[in-house]
Amino acid sequence: MNKIKRFAQYYKPHIGLFLLDIGCATLVAAIDVAFPLLTNYLLKQVFPDIEKTGSAHLVTLFGVLIGAIFAAYVVRAIMLYIVNYWGHLFGVRVEADMRRDIFSHIQTLPFSFYDRIRTGKLLSRATTDLFEISELAHHGPEDLLISSLTVIGAFIAMFFIEWRITLAMLVVMPFCIFFVMKARYSMKSTSKSVKEQIANINAGIESSISGARVAKAFANEEYEIEKFEEGNNAFLHAKNRFYKTMAIFNSGTEFFIALFNVVVLLVGGLLIVNKAGFDSLTFITFMLYVSAFTSPLKRFASFFEQYMMGMAGFTRFLEILDTKSDFVDRENAIEVGNLDGLIEFKNVGFRYDGGRKVLDNVNLTIEPGRKLALVGPSGGGKTTLCHLLMRFYDVKEGSISVDGVDIRDYTQESLRRNIGIVQQDVFLFAGSILENIRYGRLDATDEEVVQAAIRAHIHDEIMQFPDQYQTEVGERGVKLSGGQKQRISIARLFLKNPPILILDEATSALDSVTEYDIQKSFDELAEGRTTLIIAHRLSTVQNADEIVVIDQNGIREQGSHEELLAMNGLYATLYQTTLKN
Repeated sequence: MNKIKRFAQYYKPHIGLFLLDIGCATLVAAIDVAFPLLTNYLLKQVFPDIEKTGSAHLVTLFGVLIGAIFAAYVVRAIMLYIVNYWGHLFGVRVEADMRRDIFSHIQTLPFSFYDRIRTGKLLSRATTDLFEISELAHHGPEDLLISSLTVIGAFIAMFFIEWRITLAMLVVMPFCIFFVMKARYSMKSTSKSVKEQIANINAGIESSISGARVAKAFANEEYEIEKFEEGNNAFLHAKNRFYKTMAIFNSGTEFFIALFNVVVLLVGGLLIVNKAGFDSLTFITFMLYVSAFTSPLKRFASFFEQYMMGMAGFTRFLEILDTKSDFVDRENAIEVGNLDGLIEFKNVGFRYDGGRKVLDNVNLTIEPGRKLALVGPSGGGKTTLCHLLMRFYDVKEGSISVDGVDIRDYTQESLRRNIGIVQQDVFLFAGSILENIRYGRLDATDEEVVQAAIRAHIHDEIMQFPDQYQTEVGERGVKLSGGQKQRISIARLFLKNPPILILDEATSALDSVTEYDIQKSFDELAEGRTTLIIAHRLSTVQNADEIVVIDQNGIREQGSHEELLAMNGLYATLYQTTLKN
């Protein structure tokens, strides 16, 4: 019931449109119920009297009634136009609101959420699932109301026309209701399974398309096709089970509809044969109402199919929406302006969900404007340390402070505004070079973007493109070289102008010449900023004010390049290995 209540909350902002849709649907149902009554009146009263008397008054009445019927069906057509246009628009607006909510909520979730769930599955919940929900939002109440009103109206009319046949029909009703309720539960289970398989297919397609170049490089196209076929077959199996339950439901519903007709023919025929006050004209009218009574049952069948698909999608929608973020700002969190950049790690320990401990009792102090390099073997926690500083994950043991304040006491937005990060795998959004640089500060002018590009030593190359700053970079910047992407990310940080800078393996994927050019940009970018440098190439960290050697056992060595070489320890070994390579 709580789920239905939450679903109904999305109706509130568009209640006027919803009431218009329902009002028009009600009028359509009323016209459909009234038609057999008017037909009965014409057949039993007006036509016989015209045949007997030929009265001009009755002929006029007949004309008026036909005109009224015509006008009613004109109104009905207008109402159906409103239902089909504005009703669907209402459904789309509900869908848009839900998509806004799920996208906004996803933006608040921590890195650990993205570690667990695949992009394609998220995409499925924000697109395919929500379309089914919007169809339910529009057609569900409308079909339910029209069907209910039509059934009730037809039943009342039939009861007054011939209560004996109506009671006979009532004997069949409990069996029909029992069948519908039982089939509903089967459809619910299979609907959810279909949704899950569609999400798996979307995830597989997203992964395969993103990795298309890798697949081609290894000549593994056939393997990717086989993987897709496996997921596609699982989807077919789920759809097969769904359509099987739906076929049982629809065929069963049709059987009960036919059974109502058989009951009416049987009882009505017996009444006529036994001359029990039931004539053929009344029987014709009654059959019109039987049709009006059974047609909504078909709509009920359609509604249940739609309901199961829509609510299965809504359940998956709520699973994301109910995923709570432990990354919420503390009460009275500080909205900080510009930080000086004094960073302190105190007894910091961390492990990823259920995994081994990555950091243990780490203590570090970085003075404002100083460069500190983190080196050591992979898996030692260097990148984790930087992610903790940016609060991509929250530290569970110990504390991290900036300018003497625990970073958990700052608002996340203001903390991250003061930190810039450049990673080895630069992400560029599909769009223009201008848009990607401006991402560093969305209110920057075109001139400020150009100045940032000049400082990153990428402006001249941009101007050589035919479209210059309006050049489209392609998905993830595929149209640019690694060095160009890296310098655009540097320009983005020049524009952001943060007091704290993180360089995480930022040049390890570049050739030596490009690395040298990029390193000059980094040196300029790091000037006057507190800088953390993570690097495997020790040549890039020799000029750091301090170098920290860290591995799975924590901080092993600490000092300047010359001091660490003099220790003849782990750093010296790593350095000698680098020289040999």
